[in-house]
Amino acid sequence: MKKRVFAAAAVLLLAGAATAAWAQRDPAYAAARASGQVGEQPDGYLGVVGAGSAELRAVVANINIQRKAAYTSRAQANGATVEQLAFTSGCNLIAKTTPGEKYRTPAGEWMTRGSGPPERDSRCV
Repeated sequence: MKKRVFAAAAVLLLAGAATAAWAQRDPAYAAARASGQVGEQPDGYLGVVGAGSAELRAVVANINIQRKAAYTSRAQANGATVEQLAFTSGCNLIAKTTPGEKYRTPAGEWMTRGSGPPERDSRCV
């Protein structure tokens, strides 16, 4: 089961790359990510740091809808749960943040990525 989840996560990363590529073409998303208004979360979804504007919350909600659709599709195809795929994706998305980008720690705190590795859940491989 664990192998299937990790295999599904690898496929999901490819699909997630397409979603990320689309999202980064959105100037509102790119500006919010660069300014630390949004960040990656351990649950595999993008989060708004602080209150955020209605426009920013809408952009994040749209990205998260696309992510959930990808997780659901991959979970059904690979005999995993949506939550398993989302968690594995969250581990990988946090690992791929770059210095200066925001991410949520396993304790729920927003951190800014420094030059070292981000703090991730101990279950992340």
